[in-house]
Amino acid sequence: MKKKRVILKSILAVLGVFILVVLGYVIYVFASYHRIEDHLAVEPENNVDAVAQTQTPYKITTFNIGFGAYSTDYSFFMDGGSESRAFSKDAVIENTDGAAGWIKELDPDFAFFQEVDLDATRSYHVNQYEMLKEWFPDMAVDFALNFDSAYLFYPILEPHGKSVAGLATFSRYRIESAMRRSLPIDTSPMKFVDLDRCYVVSRIPVENGRELCLYNIHLSAYTKDGTIREDQIRMLSGDMQQEYEKGNYVVCAGDFNQDLYGNSAEIFQSKQETPGWAEAFPKEMLGEGLRLELPEITEDLVPTCRNADRPYVKGENFVTVLDGFILSDNVTCTAVENIDAGFRYSDHNPVLLTFQLEEK
Repeated sequence: MKKKRVILKSILAVLGVFILVVLGYVIYVFASYHRIEDHLAVEPENNVDAVAQTQTPYKITTFNIGFGAYSTDYSFFMDGGSESRAFSKDAVIENTDGAAGWIKELDPDFAFFQEVDLDATRSYHVNQYEMLKEWFPDMAVDFALNFDSAYLFYPILEPHGKSVAGLATFSRYRIESAMRRSLPIDTSPMKFVDLDRCYVVSRIPVENGRELCLYNIHLSAYTKDGTIREDQIRMLSGDMQQEYEKGNYVVCAGDFNQDLYGNSAEIFQSKQETPGWAEAFPKEMLGEGLRLELPEITEDLVPTCRNADRPYVKGENFVTVLDGFILSDNVTCTAVENIDAGFRYSDHNPVLLTFQLEEK
């Protein structure tokens, strides 16, 4: 009997310690949570003197590089896959260089990147922002955080860890100023895994005294509150419409985390069920003078995102178009193309748009 009491006390002691550890961790996560400041001025780096011109063709790209993890054989736990971190530090470096190489080859005047890690467990603390700057040494750039998280101790066997990451905007023309705007986000516990969503407005001076307002965005993916996406679009659209009404030019690009065509499963003849995050983008919520600019739907249309619930096999994964552009009516699109990078270095493919600013 005495021996049983000792065993029981030992079990209770271990259980008590476990409960204290879990409780301490929960307190740590909630206590350390914070939202990054709204209306936060972002200081451009490596600035240049050139200003934009009207009636001149410019190229802009957008590419979510997926923190350097998503080679074709990678799957992600938040999508139902198995991995929570990149396979290795070398894999992060290879994928980041590969993604940057695609954009370098396209030779854009403006380049947007999302999911760029500064210091994160998931990417083995590789500073991807510094890597990108080495690829584009002659371009001005600004960077804004959209994730500065506590250590996420999940999955248990390989925790996702702590992440410091954000959005990078590169420009061959002077960035007069840049500002980070905080978007509405889910207030449930999902806020701990769905990033501190934001967009960045980078202002490029134009020869006629107006401004080209570049919006680099990464909207919510894993929220279970359907109104959050609408609130984000409503805020973003209202901001862009105000700039357009002032006479400025608006080019918005990035990862909308919504199906921009609204029927990707049909377009790409998906064999998988449509994931919950791939909701149709509400085009009707865009303000007057704003429009989505997407490639024409053809049999050769390239998707810009794959579901990462499993490694990528062409024709097997659910694919969609989450990445694209919104333009104001004083910006003319002359070409737009989803680039087939084969999802080799990211779960996204880049998108390229050629445009010009109209005088009137």
